[in-house]
Amino acid sequence: MWNSRRIRKGDRLAAVAGWTDGKVLVADRIVDVLEALLRPGDRVALEGDNQKQADFLSRALARCDPRRVNGLHMLISSVSRPEHLGLFERGIANRLDLAFAGPQSVRIAQMVADGSVEIGAIHTYVELYARMFIDLMPDVALLCAAKADRAGNLYTGPNTEDTPTIVEAAAFHDGVVLVQADEIVADLPRVDIPGDWVDLVVEADRPFALEPLFTRDPRHIGDVEILTAMIALRGVYERHQVTSLNHGIGFDTAAIELILPTYGEQLGLTGKIARHWALNPHPTLIPAIESGWVASVHSFGGEAGMERYTAARPDVFFTGRDGSLRSNRVLCQLAGQYAIDMFIGSSLQIDRDGNSSTVTDGRLSGFGGAPNMGHDPHGRRHASPAWLDLGYGEGAGMRGRKLVVQLAQTFRSGGTPTFVESLDAVEIGTQTGMPLPPVMIYGDDVSHVVTEEGVAYLYKAHSLADRRAALAAVAGVTPVGRDADTGQLARLRADGLIAFPEDLGVEVRSANRSLLAARSIGDLVAWSGGLYDPPARFRDW
Repeated sequence: MWNSRRIRKGDRLAAVAGWTDGKVLVADRIVDVLEALLRPGDRVALEGDNQKQADFLSRALARCDPRRVNGLHMLISSVSRPEHLGLFERGIANRLDLAFAGPQSVRIAQMVADGSVEIGAIHTYVELYARMFIDLMPDVALLCAAKADRAGNLYTGPNTEDTPTIVEAAAFHDGVVLVQADEIVADLPRVDIPGDWVDLVVEADRPFALEPLFTRDPRHIGDVEILTAMIALRGVYERHQVTSLNHGIGFDTAAIELILPTYGEQLGLTGKIARHWALNPHPTLIPAIESGWVASVHSFGGEAGMERYTAARPDVFFTGRDGSLRSNRVLCQLAGQYAIDMFIGSSLQIDRDGNSSTVTDGRLSGFGGAPNMGHDPHGRRHASPAWLDLGYGEGAGMRGRKLVVQLAQTFRSGGTPTFVESLDAVEIGTQTGMPLPPVMIYGDDVSHVVTEEGVAYLYKAHSLADRRAALAAVAGVTPVGRDADTGQLARLRADGLIAFPEDLGVEVRSANRSLLAARSIGDLVAWSGGLYDPPARFRDW
């Protein structure tokens, strides 16, 4: 038999026919629907994106009877909600493949330790979605959209994110696609996913949960973040003439965005660097956009409150004919992997060789997209000045190199050192039986490390000893920094392996909040001409 999956899908849909009107489900019978659709051991893709959550469906799934629904293998890219892990506590699910677990990182670490959750793998986003087309094809996909019509056509709006990819993985291998919609309407603003890919839709009890993950309040950016931003701008962006890039989440990169129109302008860098971005619509990027720094932004997802602003700047953002942003996490991850010259992000721990991880003692955060963008993709073939600036080899072996930059303060909050002799991830990997330590970015991919102490140009190191010495020189008084050989500093500086603020022409005393183009959320609203509508918790006026 060559159509067994199709037959099983037909049986599942027939089992819920009593609660449907065409493709539209009766919302108050959603638990009954899930209990009829699902089979023990099913692979279930639950959205669980980086920001948006199919929370009506996840809440309903958590209410199912474990005697009827159990042993599920959950595919959740971002484990963000309490009920995601409640599924495992109740025995509804027992195996999990994920990419990120920020808000639930402590809880999931505890559950893995006590055996409540069996981890298939901690993936990157692209890796998890790719496996949904190979060996992790979903039997059922539980997704969300802003609007649906009665034929199942979907409008995903600014927060399209991962939905099209997951739908395709399920729909074209005879999985059931069930979508919660904020509204079921007669006419859609645009069709983002065609109805013949969708089996069932249900109107949710409230709009899907949306986390403003990339919003940073400038009030919390201090002098250390500003100094680090100045060092990065002079020692990396200006030096290598970086025009295409990705910024990770954090106050350090937010500080860079906010000093572009001030310090960057003083340096005469407008139009020369930071033109093309793979980036969610960060509110802290608004002053740079309004000042003419930014030519284009392609986004992984949207950002709550930025809808009217992105619609009003179609020359910069990718928008549809209806005016709203079109995001796509997989395509933006691929852009971040191959089409940009620099990834700059941060980590919770970095070891003496430059390996880094967000998996630390008692915390299993996952990686998200950092490993996709935070490596030198050997498949790249197009040249750019920044890529060639890190070039090496000769003849047929000559190639450029992507800038992979780790931006880190030497100590995190509470006085916890960022730079450690050995990553917690090594021990955690051993304790949990992982075949490899959960390293986020491998040290041999890291080209630069920037701290408030200076820049380590690791790509210039010709030996592991030089690499370690350069990293130690900018690691402050952390366990790694205390091993620095002060006698080597002059040689490392002369060889260009490290640069301190004075080497870069950065005045440390100038690093203060006066350099920020916006110092509050209210300032960002003003820069946007009133188009930015920040979530309530970020309103400070």
